[in-house]
Amino acid sequence: MGALGFGVDVGGSGVKGAIVDLDTGELVVDRIKIETPRPATPDAIAATVAEIVSQAEWEGPVGITLPSVVTSGIARTAANIDKSWIGTDARAAFSQALGGRDVTVLNDADAAGLAEDRYGAGKDVDGVVVLLTFGTGIGSAVIHNGVLLPNTEFGHMEVDAMEAEHRAASSVKDTKGLSYKEWAAEVTKVLCRFEDLLWPDLFIAGGGISRKHEKWIPRLENRTPVVPAALLNTAGIVGAALCATKRQETGIAP
Repeated sequence: MGALGFGVDVGGSGVKGAIVDLDTGELVVDRIKIETPRPATPDAIAATVAEIVSQAEWEGPVGITLPSVVTSGIARTAANIDKSWIGTDARAAFSQALGGRDVTVLNDADAAGLAEDRYGAGKDVDGVVVLLTFGTGIGSAVIHNGVLLPNTEFGHMEVDAMEAEHRAASSVKDTKGLSYKEWAAEVTKVLCRFEDLLWPDLFIAGGGISRKHEKWIPRLENRTPVVPAALLNTAGIVGAALCATKRQETGIAP
């Protein structure tokens, strides 16, 4: 077993944490999951994170994801958590709840992207890797040779006069009753727009619908290779743990 880290992934339905082997990206023990409190205020989430860390008997630094844009430790947006997060010094709130220990806070898609780039579907790829999570919206992470460009929001980019996530999120497929062929055509439009701007070497497709990748990824017609995410529901935890101990090499601000 190599160096260890601890990551917590805060989601709209559950808060999950685990000890991670940073050499392999594997969870050392089963993850601990606690239902996301309602309302999901900063105090309530911080207390939940502290409970998870306590249950794991972890004493070191902690990495934590939020479904938010996070700059210099401050939450700037809030998706599926209470709006009182906006403007909150998340790093200070979590550090205080954890007895003053060192804490790193980052966007959840960014954490997943770093994990996939280091340990998962992008681990053997040099250059620009773009993770896109297809769910209620479209989350994004852009990594260049292991270094993150934080807080990209490409799901909100306009593609043919419509936000990308309003065109190609997996929720759109469900809402409109699209076939995989019809939905893949919309995803293709979005990917073509992204690749014209970024010229990535690889797209990694995440989100729950990536588990059915064989039904739609082969139907895509953009030029850049697209592969399904490998780490799935552990990616946020793994990426958070990585950033907590290797901030400088991942590009996350201290």
